[in-house]
Amino acid sequence: MSTSELTLPQAGKQKPGSRRERPRVMGAGKQLHAGPLTYVVLSVFALVSLAPLVWTAIAASRTDRRLAETPPPLWFGGNLFKNMERAWEEAGLGAAMLNSTIVAGTITISTVLFATLAGFAFAKLRFRFSGVLLLLTIGTMMIPPQLAVVPLYLWMADLGWSNQLQTVILPTLCTAFGTFFMRQYLVQALPSELIEAARVDGASSLRVVWHVVFPAARPAMAVLGLLTFVFAWNDFLWPIIALNQENPTVQVALNSLGTGYVPDQAVIMAGALLGTLPLLIAFLLFGKQIVGGIMQGAIKG
Repeated sequence: MSTSELTLPQAGKQKPGSRRERPRVMGAGKQLHAGPLTYVVLSVFALVSLAPLVWTAIAASRTDRRLAETPPPLWFGGNLFKNMERAWEEAGLGAAMLNSTIVAGTITISTVLFATLAGFAFAKLRFRFSGVLLLLTIGTMMIPPQLAVVPLYLWMADLGWSNQLQTVILPTLCTAFGTFFMRQYLVQALPSELIEAARVDGASSLRVVWHVVFPAARPAMAVLGLLTFVFAWNDFLWPIIALNQENPTVQVALNSLGTGYVPDQAVIMAGALLGTLPLLIAFLLFGKQIVGGIMQGAIKG
């Protein structure tokens, strides 16, 4: 064997450690680290987002006279619990909290259930006029909800449901946004092969939905549930029309704090803070699981 044959590599092969054998994606498997500018931008956005809530807490801890002074207070006072107690008693927030929990909980469960079933049907099932029905469903989101207030109220009055919680619950048992949201998620997250495999194994439609569709849709269901609960809890337009102070939700009860010749702004802020606390507690308890579910669904998708 000649010297040239010993020194030259074989055709089509590279020496170990040569530049061509290095991976094209540098830093593969390493975690990316944010720079200082990223932390600055995120901190600014966080402060701007929290500013209304912080100001509400500051105003709720002061007196109405102090809030009218210039400059306004920039730190907490000592009247927070006193103002909260006044707001709780004057607005009757105990019964209102219970009513809002019933309304928001029922709407959330029904919307997540029905929207998941409808989204699965539009995403994976084949039936006549599915495209037309989907367009009609999306088209309902273009109609302003204010246009439906009068006919909806007349309908509920004919049913004899005035000033009852079902008047608020029934019109929002399912939403077009929830259906479209679940449909878009299931198109990518739910492989058709899983459904076909379940059918081959003899699973009924109910078992397919329970054991295949719901586990695959769990991350999106969690997100939709949180959004629906927040919307239902904060809804004001329809409840203030359909209900009164004898059977109110939280938002309707808080409306009574603004009545009177000279409303007490500190008490109003204290009531608004009380009405926001359940949402904050729900997010603190389930926010991590929801974000984790979103990331899990994105990885699987």
